[in-house]
Amino acid sequence: MSLALADSRVLERPRMRISVPRAALLLLIIAICVAAAFPLAWMVLTSLKTPQETMQTPPVWLPATPNLSAYAQVADVVSLGRSFFNSAVIALTTTIAINVTSLMAGYAFAKYEFRFREPLFALLIATMFLPPIVTLIPLYRIVGYLGLTGSLAGVVVPNLANAFGIFLMRQFIKGVPDELIEAARVDGASEFRVLFQIVAPTVTPAIAALTLFAFVYHWNSYLWPLTVLLGNADQYPIVISLSRLLSYNRGAMNTGLVMAGATLAVLPPVVLFIVLQRFFVDSIVSSGVKG
Repeated sequence: MSLALADSRVLERPRMRISVPRAALLLLIIAICVAAAFPLAWMVLTSLKTPQETMQTPPVWLPATPNLSAYAQVADVVSLGRSFFNSAVIALTTTIAINVTSLMAGYAFAKYEFRFREPLFALLIATMFLPPIVTLIPLYRIVGYLGLTGSLAGVVVPNLANAFGIFLMRQFIKGVPDELIEAARVDGASEFRVLFQIVAPTVTPAIAALTLFAFVYHWNSYLWPLTVLLGNADQYPIVISLSRLLSYNRGAMNTGLVMAGATLAVLPPVVLFIVLQRFFVDSIVSSGVKG
């Protein structure tokens, strides 16, 4: 009997003790998560309300009877198919181009010795501190000189390379062992093969993180496409097309309609984040380990 009691005490799992600083940190994290998720939850819930419920004071938190009428109305006001296609062209093209150019330039800055390498990299980093509004007019003049205004190409071309992407890739590629690259060269691999078959798989977390950053940024881009497309509504991405919802119904904003459009617009970035979440977390952990 005593032996069985002793065994049960040995097998008893120790109670988890949480210190006060750790508990405070957990509460802070929970508060931040709630604050970040609240606007999204409010957006989705409002999109399911009737127009009368969206106008009530004090506001109604939950719809009495959730309905999708606002989503059907969005499809009547905005050409969703065309707008989503334009956004996909802009976001996917720039994301792929940024990944390729950043990988190539980052590899050169990390593994090649050439004249003025450090000053060039410092100049590249300096461009990251320029506000986008400062370069808006010069870029527009260049796009106009190339005859690309009013087209999706004019939106995409200035964004084919990205200073932050090059910086990110350089930092990760610096952690790739030189012996691995030299072994591939000794085996007769070309530089492109070394880059895309040896280096690229090694920095997959960085590629996933850059993919997420680039896609979300260019999917949500508003000012630059609006400037370049010059009122060409057929080329508008979804974020610009949805601005029509603000003045729909003779200038009176329908909050439920706007929230339904916003919910549709955020779905692709959210889905992409869910798909790349594991790689995104790995990139953060790797960057912390590498210092």
